[in-house]
Amino acid sequence: MLTFALAVFLLIVTPGPGVLSIAGVGAAYGFRAGFSYLAGLFVGTNLVALAVISGLAAAVLGVPAIRVVLMVASVAYLLYLAAKIAFAGTRLAFIEARSAPGLTAGITLQAINPKAYAVNTALFSGFPIHPGNLLAETITKFLILNAIWIPIHFGWLWAGVALHRLNLPETTQRRINYAMAAAMLGVVLLAILAATR
Repeated sequence: MLTFALAVFLLIVTPGPGVLSIAGVGAAYGFRAGFSYLAGLFVGTNLVALAVISGLAAAVLGVPAIRVVLMVASVAYLLYLAAKIAFAGTRLAFIEARSAPGLTAGITLQAINPKAYAVNTALFSGFPIHPGNLLAETITKFLILNAIWIPIHFGWLWAGVALHRLNLPETTQRRINYAMAAAMLGVVLLAILAATR
């Protein structure tokens, strides 16, 4: 069980679309908007876990055409979120981020987040806790996963909100938003590179 908990921690704490976007939303829009988005990430993560456990994810992702469509949707959505974070509070001729990503945006991100599927597949298919008792194993893993997931994501949200509350000059805040967006673009690049191998 400790091995599973350590794996959960290491897989979740590493920067991916979820933690980077929650920090970015916190930095750009504050705690209230960040909490709504965090709730969406939580629901989405658990829906992805259920899809992995039920075999639905394997069946759907086993079709190459669907895999490509989901990868394109994932990249497009991550680019959209990166732009929303980068341009929060700015006015440009072609984009203005008027509202923060909320509950639906968090669910959507996790539904098309390749890391969410990879992490849940690794966690639920490996690390036996109750061999021979699928129900007990699934419940135990969900409890451990969420007990670790929740504080880690609140930590990333807090880090973003802490930046927001510093009341930094607009240029500094904009640079932080750009850095968060650039980090998300780095994740997009890594996902594309992994998919083309």
